[in-house]
Amino acid sequence: MQHCLQLAQLGAGKVAPNPLVGAVLVVDDKIIAEGYHAVFGGPHAEPAAIKQVQDKELLKRAELYVNLEPCAHQGKTPPCADLIIESGIPKVNIGMKDPFEKVAGAGIQKLKDAGIDIVCGILEKEAAWLNRRFLHWVNYQEPYIILKWAQTMSGYLAPDPKRMSSEEFAVQRHITGLIVQKLVHKWRGEEAAILVGNGTVALDNPHLNTRAWPGKNPVRMVVDRNLKLNSNFAIFDGKQETWIINSRKEGIENGIRYISFPENEDWIPYLKKAMYSAGLQSLIVEGGRQILTHFINNSAWNEAQVFYTPKHFDGGVAAPLIGGILREEFSLDNSHFKRYTPW
Repeated sequence: MQHCLQLAQLGAGKVAPNPLVGAVLVVDDKIIAEGYHAVFGGPHAEPAAIKQVQDKELLKRAELYVNLEPCAHQGKTPPCADLIIESGIPKVNIGMKDPFEKVAGAGIQKLKDAGIDIVCGILEKEAAWLNRRFLHWVNYQEPYIILKWAQTMSGYLAPDPKRMSSEEFAVQRHITGLIVQKLVHKWRGEEAAILVGNGTVALDNPHLNTRAWPGKNPVRMVVDRNLKLNSNFAIFDGKQETWIINSRKEGIENGIRYISFPENEDWIPYLKKAMYSAGLQSLIVEGGRQILTHFINNSAWNEAQVFYTPKHFDGGVAAPLIGGILREEFSLDNSHFKRYTPW
């Protein structure tokens, strides 16, 4: 099952809003085939593994391991449960049930009705963590929100831009190394969208893409309440889908999608609703402090990714304060990484 989870991870950034799924076929304690859901609309993990088996008679003695309940409905591909039954596989080991309403135990029941031996709940917590974005999307009908920033050990996001020239600030404000920057771009490609505030755009003129790592670009989102940004910034270059969250207008103009909210109301619920309607399962928020703090103060976050670096500033932009449970930590390049969740 651990290998199923490893295989499933290979589909990160390519299968959403579908879940990450890996499958392994075992005969006499030896793996004879494996597969994973590699691209949205493509074969699921189970048929990918079954297809690899040349001698189909082996399947009649095989155990299938899969980290998520096999589907029992016709979607972009045929039901995996039907293929498992047709293949004659006598036993299926499952990481966790699928809460999606068109599955939700129906896959397991169909396999049981066909006389297949079922074991469910193997590495269930690990399976749920792997598909935390999908599970949040299905259970709450809203995107999974990740906050991400880098800060100095003394608690600053960046130096004070008022104390130096724009050229000096551009050099000083990068506090992580190139390896961490590549990892961050890899992670960007695994999320549906990325968001910053208009202050970050005005100060850094970011592209918000995955140029440092081969992968898809997320949908760019900028909170610009009163539409202060002009078209000279990189976010208006037309190279990837871009949304502007504002209180002035709605609709699509010059290739930019404008999401509006009432001026006297909070914009986060309107953003969540628009993302859910558009099928965007996850959002990574990269700053700045005001935007990050707004999500934290409104308890509108599911995960925080924080890089701590040894760089020192004599004052500057203070980092947000984050609570929650420490889920993971490791050191990389010049940084120490910590991942938090509120639950």
